[in-house]
Amino acid sequence: MSTATRSATGRATTAATGPRPRRRLGGPRLLVVVVLALIWVFPLYWMLVTAISSRSDLVAGRISIVPTGIDPGGFVRALTEFPVLQWLSNSFAIAVVAVVITVVVDVTAGFVLAKHRFPGRSVVFFLIIATLMIPIQTLLVPQFDLVNDLGWINSYWAVIIPRSAEAFGVFLARQYFLSLPDELLEAAQLDGAGALRTLWSIVLPLARPLVAVLVVMTFMYRWNEFAWPLVALRDPALYTLPVGLSFLQGQYTTDYPSLMAGALISVLPVLVLFAIAQRQFVSGIARSGLK
Repeated sequence: MSTATRSATGRATTAATGPRPRRRLGGPRLLVVVVLALIWVFPLYWMLVTAISSRSDLVAGRISIVPTGIDPGGFVRALTEFPVLQWLSNSFAIAVVAVVITVVVDVTAGFVLAKHRFPGRSVVFFLIIATLMIPIQTLLVPQFDLVNDLGWINSYWAVIIPRSAEAFGVFLARQYFLSLPDELLEAAQLDGAGALRTLWSIVLPLARPLVAVLVVMTFMYRWNEFAWPLVALRDPALYTLPVGLSFLQGQYTTDYPSLMAGALISVLPVLVLFAIAQRQFVSGIARSGLK
């Protein structure tokens, strides 16, 4: 890498990351943050209380905010009477593969739309953004016909491929790459680097916050997706966790401790992923102009 490229990369790094002053919360701000945190955490806490309560207490209406005892029966029944672990592995396989494909497509498309000029670029970007206004429900039938013609019904690919490119992800990537200076690409071209080499060796190291945002958002969407996997998958052994949890609700009665135990299991991977990538996630959202 030449001196010009290193200098441009250094300036781009400063522009991409920017100063990170630390602000201390105190007084009313701290109180507001604590209250909002309690409001957002309370549904998870109530799910946990319901999961560790006995069915007899729920029927008798003896459940309270502060549990008087711990009954692990809800977790035991969820893991033994239903293939929750199988549904969990299906969700992991689908979400991980979908994240890899979607992030690659979104980053590449966003980079091209932001830094490469070609006829019709604005029209292409407008059409991509216009797809955000199309309700997902209207695409179920034509999407099913297409997947059925390809012979993918009742397979992982039926869930992964149809949404392997997200319009919002392309928009987010384009907005992020617009903040990078053009001098960076010009310096790379002077060094003889092509478009892919520039993207892989120079741009991507500066786009770690963007990649973190796309990974978290894509994983969360794929992990919680319900309607399309329900349509595309027919074998219960291939169900994802959100689809499988719907079968824990009985026609006449519902085992709420088991249902809440399964729901808690489904929430944990998303919480762990966000906890790991939260700094890069916030930085990527800020740099993309979505404040």
